[in-house]
Amino acid sequence: MEEDIYHRSVVDPEVRAYVSSLVSALGGTGADEDGRYVLGDDALACLKDLKRWLKLHDDKANRLDVARCLAEANLVNGDLLEILAAWPEEATEDRIKPKIALACLELLVPLTWPIEKDDAQMTVNHHRHIPYLQLAQVSYKRGIINHDTSKILRTAVRIGLPCMALPLSERSNRDEGIIKLILYFVRNIAMITVPQHLPSEGDENEVSRSTTVEAFHYQDILHLLLTISSSMGEDFNTQDVVVLEILFHLLKGVDIEKLFMDESQLDVRQNDDLRLLMNKEAEMKRGYARNAPTRHNRFGTMIWIKRDDERMSTLSGQDALIDGQKSLAKMDKTKRWNKPKLRGKNNELSPNGFDMPIALTASANKHLRAFVEEFLDSGFNPLFNHLRKAIEREAERLLEIHSRQFFFLISWFLEAERMRRKAKATSKRGNSSEGSDLDSFALVASVLNQETFVTLNRFMQSSQDMKECQDLNAGMRCFTQILLIVQEMSESPLEDDQEIAENIQNRIFYEETTHDRVISILRSYKDQGFGYLDACTELCHVFLRMLERYSKQNVDMQVRSKRRARRKKKAEENTESNNFDDDDDEGSETEDVVQAQRASSERRFDFTRFSSKFMTQKCIDTFVQFTRYYNDLDTEQLKRAHRFFYRVAFKLEMTVLLFRVDIIALFNKMMKGCEAIEPAHPAYKEWDELVRQLIKRLVQKLEQRPELAIEMLFSKINATVHYLEYGYEKQTVSSIPRAPAELEVKPGMERNEQIGVAVSVLIDQNKSDALAWIKGVLASALSERQSWEREATAVAARLAESSIDQSVQNATIDQDGGEPSNSKAPSIQKVIRPDTEARRLEMFKDSKLRLLMTLVGFKRLGLDDTDPNASWIIPSSVAAKDLEESLKLIKEFEFNPPTYDDGKSAEDFLRRKPVVRPRAEFDDDSEGDNGEEVFLFPANVRSANRKSDALEELKTKRRRRLKDPESTSEELDDAEREARREARRIADLMKRRKIKSDLMVHESDEETDEERDREFFAKEEERRMRQSKRVSEALRSGRMESDDDAMMGSTTKNGGSKRKSGADLEKARPKKKKRKSALLSDSEEDEATSNRSRSSSTVPSELPLEDAEDEAVDTPLSSPHIQSSQDKVLGSRSSSISPPANSATAEKVDSAVAMSDIDDNNDVEEDVPPVAKRRPRLRAGFVIDSDSD
Repeated sequence: MEEDIYHRSVVDPEVRAYVSSLVSALGGTGADEDGRYVLGDDALACLKDLKRWLKLHDDKANRLDVARCLAEANLVNGDLLEILAAWPEEATEDRIKPKIALACLELLVPLTWPIEKDDAQMTVNHHRHIPYLQLAQVSYKRGIINHDTSKILRTAVRIGLPCMALPLSERSNRDEGIIKLILYFVRNIAMITVPQHLPSEGDENEVSRSTTVEAFHYQDILHLLLTISSSMGEDFNTQDVVVLEILFHLLKGVDIEKLFMDESQLDVRQNDDLRLLMNKEAEMKRGYARNAPTRHNRFGTMIWIKRDDERMSTLSGQDALIDGQKSLAKMDKTKRWNKPKLRGKNNELSPNGFDMPIALTASANKHLRAFVEEFLDSGFNPLFNHLRKAIEREAERLLEIHSRQFFFLISWFLEAERMRRKAKATSKRGNSSEGSDLDSFALVASVLNQETFVTLNRFMQSSQDMKECQDLNAGMRCFTQILLIVQEMSESPLEDDQEIAENIQNRIFYEETTHDRVISILRSYKDQGFGYLDACTELCHVFLRMLERYSKQNVDMQVRSKRRARRKKKAEENTESNNFDDDDDEGSETEDVVQAQRASSERRFDFTRFSSKFMTQKCIDTFVQFTRYYNDLDTEQLKRAHRFFYRVAFKLEMTVLLFRVDIIALFNKMMKGCEAIEPAHPAYKEWDELVRQLIKRLVQKLEQRPELAIEMLFSKINATVHYLEYGYEKQTVSSIPRAPAELEVKPGMERNEQIGVAVSVLIDQNKSDALAWIKGVLASALSERQSWEREATAVAARLAESSIDQSVQNATIDQDGGEPSNSKAPSIQKVIRPDTEARRLEMFKDSKLRLLMTLVGFKRLGLDDTDPNASWIIPSSVAAKDLEESLKLIKEFEFNPPTYDDGKSAEDFLRRKPVVRPRAEFDDDSEGDNGEEVFLFPANVRSANRKSDALEELKTKRRRRLKDPESTSEELDDAEREARREARRIADLMKRRKIKSDLMVHESDEETDEERDREFFAKEEERRMRQSKRVSEALRSGRMESDDDAMMGSTTKNGGSKRKSGADLEKARPKKKKRKSALLSDSEEDEATSNRSRSSSTVPSELPLEDAEDEAVDTPLSSPHIQSSQDKVLGSRSSSISPPANSATAEKVDSAVAMSDIDDNNDVEEDVPPVAKRRPRLRAGFVIDSDSD
């Protein structure tokens, strides 16, 4: 009675009456028919009325009253299934039965359709009916797949067989609808599960996944799916989405590794799992027995713990009395802050979640494995290729959930293909005669092309941007399995597979955006669930491992990185611009705007640099969170976490990032804690070695950096990591901003025209706000300047009236208009302040705006053009009338921009301002080399043999000219002389460039002769002794002062005798040389004189008399001009010591100088035989010629 009242309260009684009457008129069972179901007279009409009630009342009114009434009336199990079971397979000629069966199917599909409502869409009616309807749908599924007398699913498929038999081109919309109706019915049955939050009614195994798979196999639904999938694109077109949903709900959560195990392997695996569970249970019992409660445990227990800071903490319970570690652990649990969790939707328990594992029975495992193998062989490529094309063109039949299911199924079937190959390889070891059908990867080639990669990258990026974690989870799983299948392809014995794998890896690893996406996914983990955490860590592990191996195989690997670049589009040709109308002109002008765009560039890939991007605190926190589930992780997952921490600590030497209290505590708990990993675990040794080495390095680092003890409490930024690792802060260099190139208007325009050009350019670039700002600044400055000028005028007028000073009055009063002639604004500069931060950047970076500011009189302060914060001012020299004129011009050109001939735009009149670079400090025209080439080394001194050879050659040429008078009679014109002179100059330059350092380096420099060195030093010592003796005698006799006077007097009085001595030397010299000396030109004489002066200047003035004599003999070149200081010393010495004249020595020196001069002049002018100028006459190193000569 109470139940009837409750039902009447939740459903409208009138609706219940109509629905109940229709269900009663549909039919029922009777005793006279042996318990068989008998249809009513108007059964077909009743079925159509029920369908109409569902559509009009529930769907359009968004209510579930009719579905609730049908569930309470047991319409599905009591009527519809009995009607379908009454249609035998042999009744092919009956036309009424198929129609009634189709009407029943049209009711079964909406009644079994999954109920999914968002919390925002839920109403009171929904909250009343949905739990009841979900349990009713479970009972529907139990009755459909476990019917006693008939195969309901097979009967439903029989309804659509005539439609499927028709070719695709001959099917009507009704035929396509019937096929879809059948597939949706199968999808609903596969999708219905027992609600987790509701009490189950009946045995859950009757509606489990294993029962569903066996029912699909027994009623030939799996064969139907294989037929449609293999014919997708040919016989079926729009049914791909429904097949995708059926496969998704049939395969999600299935353990693929167990799926491809035979019975013996599965038994071993199950026994191992059972043994591990029993060991854990025994360990738990032993721990409980050690701390088992006694008969006194019913009494309460509270203890106090005294801490280091003299504070007391209280703990309750007898388990705190066991030991100190247990007490501290319990205290830590009590003081842990339980962060409030947001009540969000659990994606793992939703119908479209795929992270919950599902266990299958042996028979279901066998049937599903056979179906998966046949699907991979025949239906995988057609179905997924057709689905990918539909996703690319965004077909209307696709929903957002279908992309997630698409990429999840790709990952599932790729992993199934890998497991099948692994199982096949294991079975082949004992039987090598089997065929090699699985050697090629062509069965899954439809998802290994470039189109799939593009679709996958777009899907992953959009999911990451929209924070759709489940979609991104499916994309990561798909990407991981693609990488693993490509890795197996690279290890295939077939060369074609290896080439395809190399090409795929090149395409995947070439894009730097893919690398960055993997890093950002790992960094952005935050409470997305364990399935998402497992997927992102697996992707990171596989991607890093494969990229490292590929980069080692391809040393010159290149990646394409995208960067921000700025460019300017080219202006159109002047000849074409005349053909455009005004609208086109505006469009072309906007195309000239400088805009940011994506530009790609290639660069060499560095794996160490890329792997260092994973060494951040967020990436490590993700793997730490993954490791916290160490008791629930399998061996492969534990090894995955171990490889990452090993890479951080030892490969990249970033152990500082792991030196954190919670990380060290977690590692210690894993190895030595109460819930530690068992020593028999396959991954125990690796983890134990890692933790031991990490603790060892922590101790060493604490000794080096005591401040690490404080930093262990916090996460570490890059600066802290660098300091802890190296002991000093990282030096960073800030980049200096660079101002744009200064612009100017091309010459030939007046100031008003230049302002018009600048204003037009800003208008063309849609910078009217900048013009408005400049006008505001000019108006404000104009108002201030006019105020100052009026004040100055008033002051001048008062001075004139007071007649204090007539001169001041005359100087201040203007004779024409009464304006003060010297009245001007005070020397006060107006500082221009930007209105916004963007304006401040424009004042620094916008060259067009800076041009206009300069034209109107603004001035930038400071010489450094790299300071973006430099101030702009309006100088006091700019008068108010100038500001008023500039403001007027801007307003005029803003609304009436100037036009130019030949279709030119205002920007065509701009150019870069030439930069005047300062001259270097050493650039001086008066001290330069006058454009002559500067040689590194001086010319080498010619040897005596070479000079003699040159003299003989000149003699030969002279004799030849004397014998051939015709050649000498012909005179050369100016062009030939110039050509010869240029040729000689070039030859001389080439010769000078080849000179290295013959004056400084000789082959004999490395030769050593001890006897010669000993003799040389002995002579030097003897000379120094003699000179010291002479100086001592001169000082003792006191003749130094008188000798100087005597020397000056003798030079004046005995000049004729010295000239006479020079004449005697001239007579001793051959006449031939004397005649040649007369032919020497003045310029050549000056050049020879300068050369000799440079050579003689190297002789030290303190040289003794005997040394000077030796130098006069040995030195081939001497100067006739002696330095004044040297003359004084030599003159004083010559008055006291008068060595005998040595005519032979003087003649020898003159001859050497003559040969040197002849050879030098030979390089300059070959036609004129050079002769040596008469050498100044020397005697014992003293010049005896007179200055008048």
